[in-house]
Amino acid sequence: MTHQGSHIHQSTIFRLLCAKRFASALPFRAGLTALLVVAGGATVLPTEANASFSKLKEVISPSLTAQVPASATIIYVNPATGTDSTSAANTEAAPYKTITYALSQAEPNTVIQLAAGNYTSETGEVFPLVIKQGVTLRGDESTKGKTTLISGGGRYISPTFARQDVTLRAEKDSTITGTTITNTNTRGTALWIESTNPTVKNNTFTNSNRDGVFVTGTAAPKIEDNVFTKNGGNGISVARSAQGEIRNNVFQDTGFGLAIGGTSEPLVAKNQIIQNADGVLVSDSARPVLRDNLIEKNKRDGVVATVNAQPDLGSTESQGKNIIRSNGRYDVYNATRKNTLVAVGNEVDTKRISGKVDVVAGQIAFQDVQGYWAQPYIEALAAKNVIAGFPDGTFKPDQPVTRAQFAAIVSKAFAPTPQRKTLEFSDVSRNFWGYQAIQSAYRGGFVAGYPGGVFQPQQEIPRVQVLVSLANGLSLRADNPTALSIYADASQIPKYATAPVAAATQRQLVVNYPTPSQLNPNREATRAEVAAFVYQALVNAGRAQAIKSPYVVSLP
Repeated sequence: MTHQGSHIHQSTIFRLLCAKRFASALPFRAGLTALLVVAGGATVLPTEANASFSKLKEVISPSLTAQVPASATIIYVNPATGTDSTSAANTEAAPYKTITYALSQAEPNTVIQLAAGNYTSETGEVFPLVIKQGVTLRGDESTKGKTTLISGGGRYISPTFARQDVTLRAEKDSTITGTTITNTNTRGTALWIESTNPTVKNNTFTNSNRDGVFVTGTAAPKIEDNVFTKNGGNGISVARSAQGEIRNNVFQDTGFGLAIGGTSEPLVAKNQIIQNADGVLVSDSARPVLRDNLIEKNKRDGVVATVNAQPDLGSTESQGKNIIRSNGRYDVYNATRKNTLVAVGNEVDTKRISGKVDVVAGQIAFQDVQGYWAQPYIEALAAKNVIAGFPDGTFKPDQPVTRAQFAAIVSKAFAPTPQRKTLEFSDVSRNFWGYQAIQSAYRGGFVAGYPGGVFQPQQEIPRVQVLVSLANGLSLRADNPTALSIYADASQIPKYATAPVAAATQRQLVVNYPTPSQLNPNREATRAEVAAFVYQALVNAGRAQAIKSPYVVSLP
């Protein structure tokens, strides 16, 4: 499905957020380079750097610890008890005082182990700190650096972006893990990665004036299992021709979660990008690959493409599997000049897309329906976003379906045109999750209530009610008086249902497994059976291609 016609012109303004809003604003046509010149906002004291940990507990997943070679040399640093001297024994009991001094002594294959504490210019640090080739800077990985704060910044002349204010720079094959890093200086960035390949794992980047991490040049870092929160500009910025992997991070309340520009092509996978100003901004000619991300509840847009950007949101060979939902304005906003975005196999509401986006439902493979009789029906409806599975990758095909759940399914499948006025059921409150779906299905003629003005939304729906609902909703009529004689148990069909079931049978809506002649009309319908009935109804309505099955009931 292609969505066209943006309601917002490309001159719509992005505003970078800090503890306060930036005074400056940028048009959508601006690339990532332009974003760099915007700075300002409120300065946050280093002592506030850990303030957001309690709010993030519910979204931080368990993380892996960075592996350190058994042969590595360990240098200990403690800002409270250490001494910077070549004569120091440098043991855990007699550590160095500053990271700055430890780095001057470190060779490749060295681990600089940081004690809990604050590492600032007041404790002797000279910024920016350069994590040399093959060196690991390690704090407390288990808490993502909650007690190990590195705060400050210093001048760095970038080969690609000129003068910058940076806390840390990471060189080739270096590792940074278990620290909290913040840079409250004007235009301050916590970590700068330029044309190198460090591993950045289990850290917290918070309260920097501009970016948590800036990746540029030909860099190809691995940035995994970190938390980015309350940075003034972006959680991570990626520029020039950088690549690398950005996995399993949390971006929450941090300006743009990610800003990706230049001709960069990073892999962005399995991140939680929530409650930011915007989720992912892709600009210039960038082509990031987005896979398995949760992008939701951002204040404005989920994924934004500008200028000539072409984010990869999935293909037939590699589905996107991103969940992009509940963002303030659009879930996907294509504001490019000419490009059409392609999004295959994502969970995204097509009504919340602006610009040219081809949305293709990917093939959904549930682990518990492989080889199951209803597998083709289940996967086909899931591909149409009519039904869904469970978080563990299962569908649970033999579970029953409630009347409220069935109403939600037919509302999604048919988007029925209202045929009658709303009826308020006494047992369905307006704040009930299925209220709108029940009203849509009722007004469209697919469902009805019971005497006394009740709907019984939690009742498990019988097979006969499913067939009656579909036949009535599609206005099917039977002209074969012997249609029901094909069923060995036709006598069990309630009198009110005989005509609709006959019509459903004649139009091949009925799928009976394992015996086509056994209707079992009064047994509760399973999720698989509902999927088969609804899919056949879509075929009858000309909205789906027929699926061959020996269990479809056909009249002689």
